[in-house]
Amino acid sequence: MYIVSQPKPLSEGQNQMLAKEDASVFPPGYLRFLRRFGEGTYRGWMNVQLPDPEVLKPFTEYELWEFDEDSPITEQQIGECIALGTTVDGDFLAVHPRTGGLLWLPRHAEQVMAISLQTLDQKQEDDEMYALVLDEIYRQVYGRSQEEAVYYEPWTGTRSHLFLRLQPGQGQPSLSELAEACRADFPPDMTMETPFVCFQFYRKLGGYIRLNYAYGQEVAVFYEQDAQQTFSFLKHWLLSKGCETT
Repeated sequence: MYIVSQPKPLSEGQNQMLAKEDASVFPPGYLRFLRRFGEGTYRGWMNVQLPDPEVLKPFTEYELWEFDEDSPITEQQIGECIALGTTVDGDFLAVHPRTGGLLWLPRHAEQVMAISLQTLDQKQEDDEMYALVLDEIYRQVYGRSQEEAVYYEPWTGTRSHLFLRLQPGQGQPSLSELAEACRADFPPDMTMETPFVCFQFYRKLGGYIRLNYAYGQEVAVFYEQDAQQTFSFLKHWLLSKGCETT
């Protein structure tokens, strides 16, 4: 798993809180993953967060989901759930401590879903075990596996960004051509490319360049504040290729 930037260690208080938690309540590897990598976003999809027993309590009154005899929990039990994270679309991943169930509370669907991890070898002690759990959750929820690169973006609190726009015009490169030129001039540590977007990751940047193929013009640079020299170099190069700051 590629780590985008140096993880922000948990505070002493956060570590003490996790030490008091009953590990059997949580998915395999979840607590180990947090201790090693801290809070962050996995594969641009799931926000991995400290366990939160409060955030879902108000949802017992919202009537967002339908419940019947096949539902893994009752509507009132939503308030007892511990949230482990959210997706970038607003779905919740949670556990119910008394039933021991791993739950998916979707933002745009009406049924709470129970997640089964029976196919995984839960005896592994690797710090990245929870990444396998998240991949299995994705497969069950969306009916397919993620094929793109495996990466984790820790929330450092010191990351900055710059948005640029590639000006269209005669003689100007397309975004895909710009991505190819960037790979040639500044070989990235890892690349992830789809028909819609291209990420080029750089450890010296503590971040990445994102080229938004879907819109055809947007370029964004995400970097750590202590990587100003590398950032300035890449910014100058992008400006020389026809990009403008927005």
